[in-house]
Amino acid sequence: MGKSGTKNKKNSAKHKKSVLNGVGGVVFKPQMAEQTSELLEKATVLLQTGQAEAALPLAQRVLEISAEDSPESLSSINLIGEIYVELGEIDAARQSFLRAVQIDPEGTTPEAQGGGAEKFLWLAQLSEQGGADSVGWYEKGVSALRNVIQSLEQSAQPEDATIVEEKRKKLATALCGVVELYMTDLSWEEDAEARCEALVTEALTVAPDSPDCLQTLASVRISQLRVDEARTSLSRSLNIWKDLPPEDPKVPDFPSRISLSRLLMEVQMELEALQVLERLILEDDESIEAWYLGGWCLYLMAEKEREQPTKIDPRSSAEGRRHDSMVASREWLKQSLKLYVKMDYEDEKLKEHAVELIQELNKELGEDDDDSESDAVIPGGEEDDIDEEIEVLSGEDDEDEDHEMKDL
Repeated sequence: MGKSGTKNKKNSAKHKKSVLNGVGGVVFKPQMAEQTSELLEKATVLLQTGQAEAALPLAQRVLEISAEDSPESLSSINLIGEIYVELGEIDAARQSFLRAVQIDPEGTTPEAQGGGAEKFLWLAQLSEQGGADSVGWYEKGVSALRNVIQSLEQSAQPEDATIVEEKRKKLATALCGVVELYMTDLSWEEDAEARCEALVTEALTVAPDSPDCLQTLASVRISQLRVDEARTSLSRSLNIWKDLPPEDPKVPDFPSRISLSRLLMEVQMELEALQVLERLILEDDESIEAWYLGGWCLYLMAEKEREQPTKIDPRSSAEGRRHDSMVASREWLKQSLKLYVKMDYEDEKLKEHAVELIQELNKELGEDDDDSESDAVIPGGEEDDIDEEIEVLSGEDDEDEDHEMKDL
């Protein structure tokens, strides 16, 4: 064994000497740097194009061949964390970002070298404890972003203006993330309301035209029962992007617009909420939550027509409008349940509420024997009969079996 080890060492030393003294010794390090940069670029593109599984081995390879304290190593650790998030491997993602924090604890390493605030913001969202732990990570991210913004503003380089704007938006989003925590997990804190007010004010100072910030302000105002101000804020948020194409960067992401539709419904702006949801369905016709919320929104519109028939459109028949809203509501809700079964969705409350609403609609409309109306009310969709699935979800099959046993 000893001789074998000695032989290996000699071969290893000989190999190193040949590399260092030969042509390879001159180009070895540049080649390595070029290889890691290329691998990182490829992995990033794969992640951005929805190919996370293909991106992972490339990012891991960069980590294997990079020096432990190199910019490439830190960049690959952060990228691996993001890849794991996309793959749903949350524990692994968290460990990657924590490893990045060990290398760059305050986020002072330049972003070009793999540093910055991003890892802190991810850890805030991925925190197992939530609450104060998430706030702590957000605060680290906010501090890092403020330093970057200050540095860029002091440099006063024209090419930095776009980067500053991007960082301001990210800072505002982080501040709004803290607001959400003080409205939920930390709402019992004595100074929760004051903190929310200060944070959302700073967020809007940093990014006054951010739809997400305006939504957060509306959420705060709803909690304060200042509903008219909430409506104004939501209208401002909606007007920023509603006429823009889906690919425009000013259009909020899908989850933000789902949240917007909920807030609009909460302040009785059902028509605006439905417009948001119809657009979401056109972008993703397999969003269970969008179909469910659209059905619920139409149900609320029908109820409002019963109570205030002249408020929506006094020129048309109130009963006709109400009937149309109920029919459309049932079809949207049935579509949400169809997808619920298909995707084995796990939100029990959503399922129970959708079934409850359909049963209420059936009492007034009668059973849905004619699917011909479906195509007219579901954007771009064909409707399959899912009555049996609804019966299974609502437990009606069990009731029928009980009746049959009693008859016997």
